[in-house]
Amino acid sequence: MVTPGVQGSVPGSVSGACGGGAGSGVVPYRAGDPLTTFAHGIGSQHDLPISPFYAFAGAFTALFVSFLALGLLWSTSRFRGDRSGRALPAALQRAADAPATRTALRGLGLAAALAVLLHLLLGPDDPARNPAPGAVYVLFWVGLVPASLLLGPVWRLINPLRTLHRLLTRARHRRRDPDRPLPVLPARLGQWPAAAGLFAFTWLELVAPDPASTTTLLIALAAYAAVHLLLAARFGERWFDDADAFEVYSALLARLSPLGRRNDGRLVLRNPFHGLDATPERPGLVATVCVLLGSTAYDGFSDNPSWINVLQTSPLGRTPTATLGLLASITLVATLYCLCAAATRLVSGPHPRPLTAFAHSLVPIALGYLVAHYFSLLVTEGPRTVSMALGTDNAPDPAPPLGPGGLAALQVVAVVTGHVLGVVAAHDRSVRLFPPVKAVAGQLPLLALMIAYTIGGLSLLLN
Repeated sequence: MVTPGVQGSVPGSVSGACGGGAGSGVVPYRAGDPLTTFAHGIGSQHDLPISPFYAFAGAFTALFVSFLALGLLWSTSRFRGDRSGRALPAALQRAADAPATRTALRGLGLAAALAVLLHLLLGPDDPARNPAPGAVYVLFWVGLVPASLLLGPVWRLINPLRTLHRLLTRARHRRRDPDRPLPVLPARLGQWPAAAGLFAFTWLELVAPDPASTTTLLIALAAYAAVHLLLAARFGERWFDDADAFEVYSALLARLSPLGRRNDGRLVLRNPFHGLDATPERPGLVATVCVLLGSTAYDGFSDNPSWINVLQTSPLGRTPTATLGLLASITLVATLYCLCAAATRLVSGPHPRPLTAFAHSLVPIALGYLVAHYFSLLVTEGPRTVSMALGTDNAPDPAPPLGPGGLAALQVVAVVTGHVLGVVAAHDRSVRLFPPVKAVAGQLPLLALMIAYTIGGLSLLLN
């Protein structure tokens, strides 16, 4: 997130320092210049007007107080997963589930995808005049966060790849034996394809030499669509449930939405913790969340002068070095979590799924980083992208929605709140899985993990 007078970065440069890969050094921010506003990261705003001492002291106080309070006052599990929620009026559910509503949403998603494709094919190769890069990196990637939090897993309803798959399936229905069963997806595959897809997208955004280029976006989107349509043709529409990176991304965030469905299919209002508790423990879940956390962390330190120097002087070249940096960031996040899971098992006793049992507690942490990471980008570049797409002349320059102090406070609060919510989710799961005498002790490794993530997140935020 960049603000006037603060040095920002250029898309196409993984560190934000080498505009278009030219290695020309840090480029000063110019309001309204999409070449700088596509660069974002919780570490890209320097000299925030907030004391690091008070930020860290407040964060640690919040974590320790919540941990102690939970240990003393929360002795039995209170979250009921997808069995909870107050049913919404039947008329509202009928309208939401009506075939006409679903068809309209699918048509909307397909129309939006077609509009982006036409802009990529026919529009200028300049993000200052072509809304397609902003539509992909801002309205789509960033906009899915508030949309999923408010409305649930919306991408599943509007995913144009699902719509194309259905249309293609109908077109070839006569040439295929409808009674021939489709191959069964291996259970061990889980969400690993989604984790790989999220890594590919974050690589495109943070590492690719020119991510805002129309050619780059066309190749990336075409390859992604081709792979998923071919695999959906083999395994059926259920392929998208756990393999489409953006459906899984949207569904994970939607676990914290107050709008959800009970296991009886009713549309309900619920405590978001109940939805979070119902997160399926699938293979690849940990990898998916760690990609989100690790890629955000990489974007946070990628504009650090020391890392920029490494990129500019590495004998491997900028792109291979940046790729290794992204992989190292994700690996570090995953390693810390795996060590925590192993320590929890040693303290509390064996568990059949030690890695996935507490993976849901990472989701609010990821959400906190996403809010801190993308808020300013969405509210400044989002309207500008829409104006450009509508053909409005003289689109307004993006302006920060908050002053430096307000933005800094929002970022710190988002990061700390995400960790506190993670502590609550982990505690409730712990008292459900382990005997009371071991439940609190078993959370000490999780608390240490939360502290480590908090130190890292606030360090990137405050540089």
